[in-house]
Amino acid sequence: MELIFLGTSSGTPTRQRNMSGLALRLRGARSWVLVDCAEGTQHRILRTPLSVMSLRAVFITHMHGDHCYGLPGLLASAGLLGRSEPLTIVGPPPLRTMIECIMQASELSLPFPLAWLTPDDLAHGPLLPDLAVDATALSHRIPSWAYGFTEAAIERRLDTEKLRADAVPSSALWGEIQQGRDVVLPDGRAITAADYLLPPRRARRIVVAGDNDSPELLAAGAQGADVLVHEATYTEEVLQKIGPGPQHSSAMRVAHFAQGAGVRNLVLTHFSPRYQEGGPLPLALLEEEARARYGGHLLLARDLDHYVLDRTGELRQAVI
Repeated sequence: MELIFLGTSSGTPTRQRNMSGLALRLRGARSWVLVDCAEGTQHRILRTPLSVMSLRAVFITHMHGDHCYGLPGLLASAGLLGRSEPLTIVGPPPLRTMIECIMQASELSLPFPLAWLTPDDLAHGPLLPDLAVDATALSHRIPSWAYGFTEAAIERRLDTEKLRADAVPSSALWGEIQQGRDVVLPDGRAITAADYLLPPRRARRIVVAGDNDSPELLAAGAQGADVLVHEATYTEEVLQKIGPGPQHSSAMRVAHFAQGAGVRNLVLTHFSPRYQEGGPLPLALLEEEARARYGGHLLLARDLDHYVLDRTGELRQAVI
């Protein structure tokens, strides 16, 4: 599974960081999904191998502008490029109203259909063939959600020792068995595929949270997750000075939760623009605060960072 960060700033962009946007896809797949779409997201997409033509679904965590104001422009660009495939959009109910009002006011007509779902609709059945998606309600000034993405189809490996022990000749039939299809051997024996497949590995899971001042709300959603992507807008010291009004998390609070939940890989994002490399409040303050409370694999995302989650659950940085 792959993550490509398209924006990691909160509220407003900086010279180095755009606002929220994250691409997710299975390793090597052409199709992909987008979580949040701030203004400028489509500019970031142009600097990746991704294309709006192969975008399958958009998931909006909440209705604040730094998470959704880029969606109308992205839809319009996809139409101008000739997209015809349907696109699913998952988000709070007001999202559809906003997009349809913009389309009406600007006389935007799309050459592809939009399928609208709310986070609650994800509980009613599968949305994507290769990814199971679920939603967890969070705590913010307006309704906000986290989305969990879990592999839906796990490949099975052949039990070659058993195949050889039972004198199943190595041939194209092994490939049929690996695909889960029962076969009949040349000598007339019927082979049940399930008898010659090793147990599947554990499905990988990535949880991407929207704005949230209570990480503990993800206790169930983060259970068994390989990666948690969560906002760390402030250090705890700054958060205490600002007060509870913004309803954001600090790096300390997220790290404390991730440690207790046993999250293997924690990726912090959505940093306040006040944290600048070389400035009076360097980003290292957030990292130091998180590392003091979290002993797992910690990463602070940057725009266009590309991470690969391998089959063992190791998250490593790759080159776009």
